[in-house]
Amino acid sequence: MRDDRLSAFRDAHTDRDTASQVPRTPQTESPTYRLAFADEAFLCRDELRPVRLQLELLKPEMLLDEREILSTIVMFGGARIPEPAHRHKARTETLAALSSFYDEAREFARMMTEKSIASGNREHVICTGGGPGVMEAGNRGAAEAGGISIGLNIVLPHEQAPNAYVTPDLCFNFHYFAIRKMHFLMRARAICVFPGGFGTLDEMFESLTLIQTGRMKRVPFLLFGREFWERIINWQALAEAGTIAKADLDLFRFVETAGEAADIIDRWEPAPPRDEIPDRA
Repeated sequence: MRDDRLSAFRDAHTDRDTASQVPRTPQTESPTYRLAFADEAFLCRDELRPVRLQLELLKPEMLLDEREILSTIVMFGGARIPEPAHRHKARTETLAALSSFYDEAREFARMMTEKSIASGNREHVICTGGGPGVMEAGNRGAAEAGGISIGLNIVLPHEQAPNAYVTPDLCFNFHYFAIRKMHFLMRARAICVFPGGFGTLDEMFESLTLIQTGRMKRVPFLLFGREFWERIINWQALAEAGTIAKADLDLFRFVETAGEAADIIDRWEPAPPRDEIPDRA
């Protein structure tokens, strides 16, 4: 991190404060007079989208670097899956039954966080989307273990406020889904996917695609709840149709419990590089 005290130039904070103290005249009141980096209306213009993308990439990256967080355990899963104590409020019987995965997510996060604490909260830090359901369970388990966890929230039409268990200074908010997805995976040492809806499926398939195509290193990729996943996705049909290679079915594993997932992560040995991405069947 750069120390501004060592800079030969006047810092931006000082000039922003100085500019706000000038006499109020037609000239100084004009939007054109505002410093570009302090002009919110200017920064929100369509033409500034590349700059906003860069800012969303940089801000979490810099702050996570400052906290010396080296690796994460990513937890994807449905926002609508209730805590078992509230399963009677679920909108469907299936959601009520899936509430057991709230407790598995909570226990898994607790187990991983105990290991993270041993590393000084630098390795295997729990990272979720910061919202309710499975995400809440993940951050909750980390908090109950006495550790830290990351929440990558996003502005939605129906505002998804951060859950109460995210470590406050590791709670980020995004406008761009694409940049948020990058931050999920940039430090990921394992990806755990619990039952969920469109958002969970989107995150799962994007992550699998990056690994399948060699754009991301292989990591433990664990799908909690074989019955759920095999009911909604015919994995074998994809392989039999030839739209994926049979070897691609080895990119992930089904698990049922927190202990099973933790054991796979503990015993993980990286696979050798895959020289050829096309059909390996």
